[in-house]
Amino acid sequence: MTPTSISPDNDATIRLLLVDDHQLVRDGLHARLERDQRLKVSAEAGTYAEAVALATSQDIDLALIDINLNGASGIELTAHLRELRPGLAIIILSMHDGADYVDAAVQAGANGYVLKGAPSDDIIAAVHAVRAGKPYFSSRLQPPRPLGASPLTPREREVLSCIAQGKSNKHIARELDLSVSTVDTHRVNIKRKLGINGKAELIRYGLTFQSGI
Repeated sequence: MTPTSISPDNDATIRLLLVDDHQLVRDGLHARLERDQRLKVSAEAGTYAEAVALATSQDIDLALIDINLNGASGIELTAHLRELRPGLAIIILSMHDGADYVDAAVQAGANGYVLKGAPSDDIIAAVHAVRAGKPYFSSRLQPPRPLGASPLTPREREVLSCIAQGKSNKHIARELDLSVSTVDTHRVNIKRKLGINGKAELIRYGLTFQSGI
């Protein structure tokens, strides 16, 4: 999904929507952003549903969305908002610096991707760049791959989709007509390519990956 181009009024205040399920994080981000007098936090959401309601009922120019929401994916929310409001600028805020998270965000329609630990100046620069119609990615990140690209093979993507649904290796083997050992090999290769170690993180990434592709 290609992010929609944005035609801002450079003299206008940029009205922001903050989406994060932690109030303390929103409070800190709110204070950091409003150090710039050109930025105004007009609304805050702690859930997927609140974000959709606010983005579609208020005059918002740009949404900053946490990639991991309680019980939901910021990538999935990005894709949904892109459909509902094509002209809305969207920046993903994330603790994950893996290339595939960035790719999934871009394919869902995000205009930028900033690490949550980034300095205030980085986040503010991201807001102004994206509002001006330019993509923005934290300097530590690798540039996103072309839309549709992935380091995973088609079979690995099938296995990852099954993993995201909580299916066991035996269940996946039966569904995809593979041996259990082959499924286990795919699982190991997926973790290696994505730089993921734990099962919970793999499942979480799988859900994010499905939302963004």
